[in-house]
Amino acid sequence: MKPNPIVGHGTPLQQWQNSTHLAQLASISCDELVPPGQRAVIIAPHPDDEILGCGGLLQLLANSGRPLLLISVTDGSASHPGSARWPVQRLSAVRPQESAEALRRLDLPLHRLQWLRGGFSDSQVAADEPRLTAFIQRYLRPTDVLFSTWREDGHCDHEAVGRASAAAARAVGAAFHELPVWTWHWAGPEDPQIPWQRARKLQLEPSLVARKRHAIHAFASQLEGDPQIGLPPVLAPHIIERLLQPFEVVFV
Repeated sequence: MKPNPIVGHGTPLQQWQNSTHLAQLASISCDELVPPGQRAVIIAPHPDDEILGCGGLLQLLANSGRPLLLISVTDGSASHPGSARWPVQRLSAVRPQESAEALRRLDLPLHRLQWLRGGFSDSQVAADEPRLTAFIQRYLRPTDVLFSTWREDGHCDHEAVGRASAAAARAVGAAFHELPVWTWHWAGPEDPQIPWQRARKLQLEPSLVARKRHAIHAFASQLEGDPQIGLPPVLAPHIIERLLQPFEVVFV
């Protein structure tokens, strides 16, 4: 098992803002990512990853009337290990509710959104990867465009979901794109581990970023740690700011 790279404070936002690679990325539009008539399938390892990774894209897809399928692979119940304030049972109930509120804040019409919950075990997705691949594949069409977390994102669940999504898309002939989320924490601004040649920049208007910020703040459980056991928030302010640049990056 490789070491966990998601430690410490992470790469400061200013370094990313000064990144030559990011500045030079080619732009891509919502219509180029999901052409008219095609369905977008967003596959989130945990409730909140759909907002963190592509909250702007989700708004653009909804505004353009694209059909949407969201798959929440886990209920995110392992985010506060050892916490009496945020035990597994509470998180299992609360985190999907937070996702629903976040989607509402993005002004997504929930009655037009198909939403599936996979029920896989948080932090243990890799152990069930073949079953996850089959689960995802069951709901796919060849004309779909899949978006999942990057296969090298640094979090074990993010990487397993990326691998399973890639395999499912390949099996049905659907398009597949990846979203970096924790990459912005552990990677450097010119990091050769990032597939810069596949990276594209989806530009976001200020109103889209503002709604994305509002949606992220629906995840109260992730904004709180547990001081009694020295557990910091999963989404500390500096982490949120890194995810609220005026664009989202997609690996195509």
